[in-house]
Amino acid sequence: LTAIRLVSRVRGVFGVELPVRAVFEAPTAGLLAARVARAGAARAPLVAGVRPQRIPLSYAQRRLWFAFRLEGPSPTYNCPLVLRFSGTLDRDALAGAVADVVARHESLRTRFVETHGEPRQQILPAGQAPAILDCLPPVTGEKELAGLLREHSAYCFDLATETPFRATLFQQAPDQHVLLLLVHHIASDGWSMTPLARDLSAAYRTRTQATTPPPHHDSRPQHNPPPPQEPLAVQYADYTLWQTAVLGDPHDPDSVLARQRAYWTTQLTGAPQVLDLPLDRPRPAIARHHGATTPLSLSPALHHQLRTLARDHDVTLFMVLHAATAVLLRHLGAGNDLPIATVQAGRTDEALEPLIGFFVNTLILRTDLTGDPTFRQLLARVRETDLAAYAHQDLPLDHVIEALNPHRTLSHTPFTQIA
Repeated sequence: LTAIRLVSRVRGVFGVELPVRAVFEAPTAGLLAARVARAGAARAPLVAGVRPQRIPLSYAQRRLWFAFRLEGPSPTYNCPLVLRFSGTLDRDALAGAVADVVARHESLRTRFVETHGEPRQQILPAGQAPAILDCLPPVTGEKELAGLLREHSAYCFDLATETPFRATLFQQAPDQHVLLLLVHHIASDGWSMTPLARDLSAAYRTRTQATTPPPHHDSRPQHNPPPPQEPLAVQYADYTLWQTAVLGDPHDPDSVLARQRAYWTTQLTGAPQVLDLPLDRPRPAIARHHGATTPLSLSPALHHQLRTLARDHDVTLFMVLHAATAVLLRHLGAGNDLPIATVQAGRTDEALEPLIGFFVNTLILRTDLTGDPTFRQLLARVRETDLAAYAHQDLPLDHVIEALNPHRTLSHTPFTQIA
């Protein structure tokens, strides 16, 4: 991720296109500068431009829209963010801050409607988008709070008629509050939680600082209009149009889309469809998406050893853990040909970093353990596999699956069940 962000900075400052691989092959400033001097012109930058009357969905959004059309409203793709507040809370300022964030990010005030069977983004004007802070009666105890958080996190958005964002405030005590921010995945991802919390905090701070003492006849503070935040350079709709332009026409063999599709087709042809794992029960005919989490802690000493191992072999910590996961899977009986998935942030342009939106893409890292390699040899293979995948990360997973056309089943995801 750091290497990808560095490449994005180089693109923005020098106007050249540098592959992620170059950061690993030229790991010093001097060596990298030589690569920059030889690099070709950068791809078209992401800027806000004229929009068509009908704004299409991004490739990632289309995937979730099809799931919505197939299943109907469902909590499967909800992204909750829970924030705790200690001390005096100004509810009016918080409600105003929620409205400020919705006004700032078009993705939070977008509905997904069909016109002649084709989905499009319908972005509501800031003043017309619902930005309501729902304040519930006081709750007693953590158990009741946990139940209410689960209940409200399972809200089913109707993407065609509702905007994909809700805010709910729970009060545990006069000076203890919990805020649930719920966003549908079609409008957010894991990275988005940081700008969401940051922008809400900034808006709340601005509004409370704009508060004046109440007149003698009124016990409530008066909220002055807050100064406007510096506007975002681009919005998610701009990214959607830019993504289509950058990937190009799939029928053009020289387009990014066609070249990356050719890579993934070659890379994944013949890969196993299902990993042979010692499961504790048969797979259901239809995946129920029930699961749990098991925390894993690494001691500081072990973490230091892993980082040292990565540095000594010119790989990242992620690559070390990727190789270790592959070794474990083979030990469990999964074989020597292991497609392992990873989620890539997808924010390959610097302008995307402050946005709330759905940018992530899934990459399938086909890991080769044939020939009983040593761990050093496996690290070299993993390094090559991962760098090649990053170089072809722009192609949406849906296009990869479409090109390979595997046997479809509702029991498991195609190609990989491990991420």
